[in-house]
Amino acid sequence: MAADQDPVYAPDQLKPGNRKRGQRAAIISALVMLLYFWGNHEGNTENIWIALFAIGLVVAVIIDAVMRRNGLKAEDQ
Repeated sequence: MAADQDPVYAPDQLKPGNRKRGQRAAIISALVMLLYFWGNHEGNTENIWIALFAIGLVVAVIIDAVMRRNGLKAEDQ
């Protein structure tokens, strides 16, 4: 890659985010999504998608925690 094609980053873009806050936000989002089961819709298609997305968020948090505990992912990312 040529020097003029290198991406330019601001210093604040390279700072790690707050991991705990992100995990809490994902869990809270999954819980809020599960509250959508009680809505004004008919049929179960919406319920299936809501459940899949909520489960996906929780699984992502669990995988991240397991990878960090086993040393497969850096703590500062």
